[in-house]
Amino acid sequence: MGVSLTIFTPADNTDLVMNTLQKVTQSNLACCSDILPALPLYKRAPREDEHGRPLSDFMMIIPKLRERPEHLIEETVSKIERVLNRFTHAVVFADLNLKLNVLWVIVRPEAKVSWRLPAAINNAVPDALLVAQPAF
Repeated sequence: MGVSLTIFTPADNTDLVMNTLQKVTQSNLACCSDILPALPLYKRAPREDEHGRPLSDFMMIIPKLRERPEHLIEETVSKIERVLNRFTHAVVFADLNLKLNVLWVIVRPEAKVSWRLPAAINNAVPDALLVAQPAF
């Protein structure tokens, strides 16, 4: 079972996303062919696995990603894709929103995946910042 990496973009980057989607589709990841969301993300993303167990998620911000040249955006997407492919046993859903510069990943709640996967993404894409609540 492959990971579904959905990529959304502002209207002015449509050609870029189509090229990126074609490249992603050629890899191991299954990819959504839609560029614009039909439903809000909370309605498209799974909340439970196939056995009814709850899933975990995390969000990362990649500042100014959409403002970068096309080749750098494609390179960033490829890096994220390679990391996700290393964690296919745990990743259930991934959504990269170029309009918001946000990567949202839903994973199976396995030991250490919740911190190893974001760390691996940050290692591959140093600009990617984990969204977290500060400790008080």
